[in-house]
Amino acid sequence: MVSIVDYGAGNLRSVINAVVKLGYQPKLAVTAEDVLEAGALILPGVGAAAHTMHSLKRLGLDSAISRYIAEGRPFLGICIGLQVLFSSTEEGGGHDCLGIVPGVVKRLPDNLKIPHMGWNQVKQKIEHPIFNGVPDGANFYFVHSYYVEPDDRALVAGETEYGITICSVLIRDNLVATQFHPEKSGEAGLKIYDNFIRMAQQDKP
Repeated sequence: MVSIVDYGAGNLRSVINAVVKLGYQPKLAVTAEDVLEAGALILPGVGAAAHTMHSLKRLGLDSAISRYIAEGRPFLGICIGLQVLFSSTEEGGGHDCLGIVPGVVKRLPDNLKIPHMGWNQVKQKIEHPIFNGVPDGANFYFVHSYYVEPDDRALVAGETEYGITICSVLIRDNLVATQFHPEKSGEAGLKIYDNFIRMAQQDKP
């Protein structure tokens, strides 16, 4: 029921372990068919957006993920799995991404310590089931040098301060994505995964 996209992401195993810890048995989505058969889809990620896009395209997963999300089905993107949803990224001199969420991925200001690494608070901007049981201002674990800037600010569901205010949770319909790593964020992070899976189960016809 829960599928995790396997394109070689470095945090794949830790995401699997988090989902298993909650009592679910996730499947690996390694083909376009796997993606489209998923009941709930998680796109993990660490590292560079350009490398992630290359891997997704090489495996034929990019169009499948775009179609899956366009159909309004439950999707959770993690870190790079958030950033590649956008139109483009400044990383590596500029690269196109999936173009699912209009907006751009920008580098954190040079006057800050980069990457932004460690625990930081997430201020909830909206009430949403993904936050059930998660206190406003709870700490989550971040590792990133770039941040997303959606054209539609109404999609920003959570914000985090790191020299500037960044979007740390983005929500559009059944699409949820986080800049932080829930699988590295203790009980609050596990709650995010659990809430997402529960939402997906309730969304089943």
